[in-house]
Amino acid sequence: MAPRLCSISAAARRVLGNPGPRAGDVAAAAATRFYSKDNEGSWFRSLFVHKVDPRKDAHSTLLSKKETSNLYKIQFHNVKPECLDAYNSLTEAVLPKLHLDEDYPCSLVGNWNTWYGEQDQAVHLWRFSGGYPALMDCMNKLKNNKEYLEFRKERSYMLLSRRNQLLLEFSFWNEPQPRAGPNIYELRTYKLKPGTMIEWGNNWARAIKYRQENQEAVGGFFSQIGELYVVHHLWAYKDLQSREETRNAAWRKRGWDENVYYTVPLVRHMESRIMIPLKISPLQ
Repeated sequence: MAPRLCSISAAARRVLGNPGPRAGDVAAAAATRFYSKDNEGSWFRSLFVHKVDPRKDAHSTLLSKKETSNLYKIQFHNVKPECLDAYNSLTEAVLPKLHLDEDYPCSLVGNWNTWYGEQDQAVHLWRFSGGYPALMDCMNKLKNNKEYLEFRKERSYMLLSRRNQLLLEFSFWNEPQPRAGPNIYELRTYKLKPGTMIEWGNNWARAIKYRQENQEAVGGFFSQIGELYVVHHLWAYKDLQSREETRNAAWRKRGWDENVYYTVPLVRHMESRIMIPLKISPLQ
């Protein structure tokens, strides 16, 4: 049987022929639906974070934000190299419709292709406003969404593999908000030794202030379902040169070296991805 080429089916072409919302519409909707009035002061409050006592409760309760019930899902799609352009076109036609539909309690936070790291990879970050009930509500509604089901079927021919994780956001990090570009994004992933998440959080609650001056901090998350004891830090930079300068500047601040000294022993494995936003991404 001849292998299927990465051409888009007639059904998918009908979807593409009905273009989805523009990137500006997606970003504007994200800002309107999920803007947090406390966001501007979150970095200031982090200066006064009290050390968490690990004996009191689960780390997910102690480290996550109390004022929100947001749940995040991160998706990693490894795409057939010859299919990446078709995959991006299909994704950009369908996903913004879910983002803008107020009947679905979910929103796009960011969509990217990996530039450095795993090649031919797409990364999607979703926010579910309302936690696990919102996630289940979306899942049940999507089962009856014919356009989305056709999208999943068409997308399956383009993928080599896919995986996801459900995440909570650290209480001391910024809440991800739409931002104008152009930017590159770095997703730094840390796989911690089991039992060390509280210690990680206590150190980063003090250290995040060293990484706020250039507004490079986008969001910090830890896994709840999927691979456990995984931390994701998302950063934005104008380009690779500004990334290097910003990171070097942190080392000149008293206290940053102490954070590195205490957190490096907690890490079993770490990885960095440099990512380029898709046209639909609220994070540009």
